[in-house]
Amino acid sequence: MDYRKLGPSGTVVTAYCLGTMTFGAEADEAASHKLLDDYFAWGGNFI
Repeated sequence: MDYRKLGPSGTVVTAYCLGTMTFGAEADEAASHKLLDDYFAWGGNFI
């Protein structure tokens, strides 16, 4: 994953943000947890 600073705060986040609009609608609870677990495993931290 690529990381970037988020504005002048200096907070470092991944270049890719995980959108969660489908959680609860198209993805049930188990699928949503799997998506989050995979995202975190790859180093993601921006949701």
